[in-house]
Amino acid sequence: MSDGPTRQAVIREVAYYAGEPNTRPESARTISPLQTAVAEFGEDVFSWRAMRERLPKSVWKAFEKTIEHHAPLDHALADTIAAAMKDWAIERGATHYTHWFQPLTGGTAEKHDSFMHPDGQGDAISAFSGDLLVQGEPDASSFPSGGLRQTFEARGYTAWDPTSPVFINRSADNAVLCIPTAFVSYTGEALDQKTPLLRSMDALSAQALRVLKFFGSDLGVTRVFTTAGTEQEYFLIDRRYYLSRPDLMLCGRTLLGAASPKDQQLEDHYFGSIPDRVLSFMAAVETELARMGVPVKTRHNEVAPGQFELAPVFENSNIACDHQQLIMHVLKKQAPRFGLQCLLHEKPFAGVNGSGKHNNWSMATNTGINLLDPQDETHSNMQFLVFLCAVIQAVDMHGDVLRASIASANNDHRLGANEAPPAIISIFLGEMLSDIIEQLETGAPGHTKKVGKLDLGAMTLPMIPRHSGDRNRTSPFAFTGNKFEVRAVGSSQSVAWPNTVLNTIVAESLNDIVGQLEHEAGPKPTRDKMEAAVRKVLKQVIKKHKRIVFDGDNYSADWHKEAESRGLPNLKNTVEALEALNTESTRALFNRHNVLTPIELESRFDTYREQYTKHITIEARTLLQLARTLVNPAALRHQSDLAEAVAGAEAAGVACETLRQVLEEFCDLADRFHESIADLDAKLVEALSAPHAEQHKRIHALVIPAMADLRELADELEAHVADDLWPLPKYREMLFVR
Repeated sequence: MSDGPTRQAVIREVAYYAGEPNTRPESARTISPLQTAVAEFGEDVFSWRAMRERLPKSVWKAFEKTIEHHAPLDHALADTIAAAMKDWAIERGATHYTHWFQPLTGGTAEKHDSFMHPDGQGDAISAFSGDLLVQGEPDASSFPSGGLRQTFEARGYTAWDPTSPVFINRSADNAVLCIPTAFVSYTGEALDQKTPLLRSMDALSAQALRVLKFFGSDLGVTRVFTTAGTEQEYFLIDRRYYLSRPDLMLCGRTLLGAASPKDQQLEDHYFGSIPDRVLSFMAAVETELARMGVPVKTRHNEVAPGQFELAPVFENSNIACDHQQLIMHVLKKQAPRFGLQCLLHEKPFAGVNGSGKHNNWSMATNTGINLLDPQDETHSNMQFLVFLCAVIQAVDMHGDVLRASIASANNDHRLGANEAPPAIISIFLGEMLSDIIEQLETGAPGHTKKVGKLDLGAMTLPMIPRHSGDRNRTSPFAFTGNKFEVRAVGSSQSVAWPNTVLNTIVAESLNDIVGQLEHEAGPKPTRDKMEAAVRKVLKQVIKKHKRIVFDGDNYSADWHKEAESRGLPNLKNTVEALEALNTESTRALFNRHNVLTPIELESRFDTYREQYTKHITIEARTLLQLARTLVNPAALRHQSDLAEAVAGAEAAGVACETLRQVLEEFCDLADRFHESIADLDAKLVEALSAPHAEQHKRIHALVIPAMADLRELADELEAHVADDLWPLPKYREMLFVR
């Protein structure tokens, strides 16, 4: 800020532009954004319908087996599909294509290639072969690999994922055909998020089909999918404020900043009226996402001022994870068009709610049956109870691995705070299911609790049905009707990794339970033998794993004590949580289901701890720079002004004991601030001098507390330094200008 406009000038400019009407072209206002989204839904997706219309019938029928049943792709079809795909894309203005993949950075990656190809006679033709569709070769040396690849080992491969539709990504004057792909090393190890996700879906499907076969309900079912619907929370601030905050630009969060007198105390922002500029932004986001086939369903204000949410409908987990990456991309892309900046960090502002990404997860057959739907007489739905108990067992046995899947430096700021679940993994079932679980533990369940309807007490209001159980917003893993809501996922995180872990641990649990069922019931069991086997096995499962079920207040201190008495792990930070990935049992778990080899899992452990170290190091260096070059000069100017005031008063013979005391107290605060800068600097050097494998632990033990101490002093200075001297936009400005 020292070389740019003053903070006051930025505030005036923001206030002016924030009050201007939407400046979209008149042509864009002729119909509503919803009408546009509906009319153009899927226009930029080479959907199954579009493929069916363009491909020869025989080719489509063969390719359909890959889509519907995950049969291996017949490479003989690739040239025909590629030609149809190219023609479709060029008709829509695409000039380039890219293999769109998801490395371990948490984002997406792409390298654009032109459709144009010299014909050898001075002209060019459009060309796109089956080989180019099926396989690409990006440079793999600079992506995180956790030691799998050295810098000089550059070759990597992308492989087309035919189960996720290709789409066109547009910018102002470009259109690029994006082909979802897996990303692997030259030696075949997974370097991405998609490959293990697809493997985990295969693993779960195999075990779920065994359950369906046991119950004789597998007629017509060839595959079980996991489904996901991921709610995305985010903050919006005026972009001029963002550009005036180096910490937001470099780290995604404010590393210092005193609390605003008003933030979310009145809870008046939650579900409130959406500001006009924000609503225009939301409409643009939904329209662009609709064109790419992402079905956004809801939008609303979240709890913190400046915080919002959107949510798509449920989809196949693989497609949902791809779409989640597109949602984050479009949110960030569209915001500057409206003079806004989208912040996806889990905790961009201290003291107010952070942002999560509630991952709603279930299992469904390819015939459309939701396997986690309890139905009316739940106590007699033995198949549902098997799947339910499998999830309970999975989360209890591997809660530490599930906790590790949502661990990050960003999420450490959020977990355990208001509207965020604690780091203790537990399951909320609700009154009806908890009652059935208790019945199962003591014997055969005999009834399902009925809750009836609610009489609202006014003649003009209808009787409304009440759900079978309440919601628990404090639970990290809650059953919500016909799915589980994993509420601890971070807002900036790829959901592919948590879904991969969840799929894998449930596959492991299903394998164990169905194995017991098959043993207890014997070959060709009667209905009575099947039911007796289910009751016996599930009774044992519940007795052993019911400790994970908790329907109370997860925020309370009493729960922390009770969880400890139950033996549930409380992995309070990323450093503790990641260790769950570095055990023989976890390596065996992923290897047993062909999701990750031991070396692939080890590479992820190394990658995640290295990312943690780098992330905190960047934050610490940014904070030091802010403290030295922005906060300290402002404090010195304020101190100088105070000293001049004292000297002037004393020269005039005016008593100024109080003013002198204010000066002395401020000088002491400034001195402590200087000492804290030196302390953080020294702690950072000490932490980074540790062996590579220990740096993340030293960073957590030394640097993070020193950063907290420095921030506390900086925020105290902000509360005392004259407002016209403070160089950074304040919370009261960033959170409330709309």
